[in-house]
Amino acid sequence: MQADRLLANIDVAVLAGGLGTRIRGVLGDTPKVLAPIAGRAFLGHLLDQFAACGAQRVVLCLGYLADRVTMWLERKERHDALDLVCRIEPQPLGTAGALRHARDALRSDTVLVVNGDTFTDVDLRAFVEAHRRSEAEASVLCVEVPDASRFGRVEIGPDGRIRRFVEKAPGSGTINAGMYLLSTTFLDRIPATGAISLERDVLEVVPSGTLNAHVIQARFIDIGTPESLAAAASVIIGHSIT
Repeated sequence: MQADRLLANIDVAVLAGGLGTRIRGVLGDTPKVLAPIAGRAFLGHLLDQFAACGAQRVVLCLGYLADRVTMWLERKERHDALDLVCRIEPQPLGTAGALRHARDALRSDTVLVVNGDTFTDVDLRAFVEAHRRSEAEASVLCVEVPDASRFGRVEIGPDGRIRRFVEKAPGSGTINAGMYLLSTTFLDRIPATGAISLERDVLEVVPSGTLNAHVIQARFIDIGTPESLAAAASVIIGHSIT
C-alpha cells in the first residue's frame, strides 16, 4: 500500500468541539483546534498529516466557536486534495455524541477518529495494517510516555487487546493517544441520545478484550494545558510523514 494512498478509502473524523477551558487564559476566544503552533493553526498541522497519507474526506466535528473554524477554512486554509465537511453540534454532545451527530457524513467502512487537540508522530500505515490484522471492531492508538499522570494508563493483555483503562497516577506508562480506527458497526452502537464521552461512556465500558491496542513509541502532544501548548511546536515541527 502506498503511503500517499493510505487513507484514500478511510474517512477521517476530527473531534474539535471542546471548550478548551484549561487554556482559555492563553487563547482567549480562539478555539483550541486553531491554537497557533509554529506560525499556523494546530488544525492545519493535522490536515497536513492526513493529506500526506492520501486522505480524501475529513469530517470536522465542531461545537464551541465553530464559526471561527469555518471562517478559518474559508479565508486561510486550502487543502485542495481534501473534501472538508463540517458538522456543528447544536449543543455540547461530548466526543461520542459529536461522532453520532456526524454519522451521516462518515461513509467509509472504517473511520479514523482523531482528537482535535492531540498530535502523534505515528506511522499510520502500520496502524491501519495492525487494525486489519486484528479483526477487531475498534483499535486504539496507544503511546508510551514518561509521565502518564495527566492521562491515565491502558492495561493491555498478551493478545494485544485492552483489558481496562486505569486511573491517573504518577510515573511512566502506556496511554490512549486519542486516535482510533472504528468500524461502522462500532459507530452505530453509540447511543442515540444525550451528551456522552467516547472515552468514558463508550470505550471504557465495552467488554474487556474488545478493543485492539496498537502501541508505539513516538512523539506525542496534547495541547490541553498552557505548558503542553507551549511545547507543541517542538513535537510537531520536523515530524516524519509515513
